[in-house]
Amino acid sequence: MAKYLLTGAAGFIGSFVAQKLLDNGDTILGIDNLNDAYDVRLKQWRLERLRSQDAFHYENIDIQDRERLDRFWKEYEFEAVINLAARAGVRQSISDPEIYFRTNVNGTLNLLELCQRYSVSKFVQASTSSLYAKTTARPFREDANVGKPLSPYAASKGAAEMLCHSYHHLYNIDITILRYFTVFGPAGRPDMSIFRFVQWVTEGRPVVIFGDGKQERDFTFVEDIAAGTVSALGLTGFEVINLGSDSPVQLLEVLGQIEDLIGKKASIDWQDEQPADVRATWAHIEKARGLLQWEPRTNLADGLRACINWYDEQRSWAKDVRTIDG
Repeated sequence: MAKYLLTGAAGFIGSFVAQKLLDNGDTILGIDNLNDAYDVRLKQWRLERLRSQDAFHYENIDIQDRERLDRFWKEYEFEAVINLAARAGVRQSISDPEIYFRTNVNGTLNLLELCQRYSVSKFVQASTSSLYAKTTARPFREDANVGKPLSPYAASKGAAEMLCHSYHHLYNIDITILRYFTVFGPAGRPDMSIFRFVQWVTEGRPVVIFGDGKQERDFTFVEDIAAGTVSALGLTGFEVINLGSDSPVQLLEVLGQIEDLIGKKASIDWQDEQPADVRATWAHIEKARGLLQWEPRTNLADGLRACINWYDEQRSWAKDVRTIDG
């Protein structure tokens, strides 16, 4: 069985990737700095479930700290790096763009530099559908022009992608970049719409909708994303691959399904449309099908049920997780 370095191991996607690898019999060296970009209780809840397993080893490390990473690299051996550590979110990146570039660009550079220094030949990099702009033809293809990002977050992830290509070219590191599309699931990020909608509807709080609510997202269940990420470990060369559901849905339709599942109607607080948000996303996933033999397997309704069930089980503290911007 293999041994992998997984950054962002306490993150939403990272925790599911870790569990899938553990289920496969692999050993995980997980690092995360447990920052307070959102409620740390979510990260601690995910991490504790992983730390109970013998094949998971955790250290609190920030990928911005190259000296600490270097000491870690010398202590352990592993076959590949899966870089899921990031500052994520479009709106937050507008208020604090510097931290996004320090983590998403400088942090990625540190990992790539250490890969070439210590001859780690496989690197999987998490990227984002936010790179695709308002003028990109749908469904979004990997060869579309992503040179006009709408937010500092998208710009930072685009810069990280370019660094990855440089290190592939210079040092022949096999690199797979995965552009994730609106990932949702249990214990998800509280800045994302589905966590917020479930909390707000359950607790009878107003549901904030930016714009008219007709914007579309290609919601993709986190377990499917984890499966695609693990499959990417087997690829060689340099590839950029979309992972999305290939089935965009309007936000108001998602809210309606959540209302039906919970059995409560929402009171909507309409807010101005956010200028950095892409109006609609839609993943072209033929490349994932061909190279990874990957298909999204969880439909929206089943995924929403899983989110609501998790929230109900953890409601004693999840109801207090901050979900309001500002």
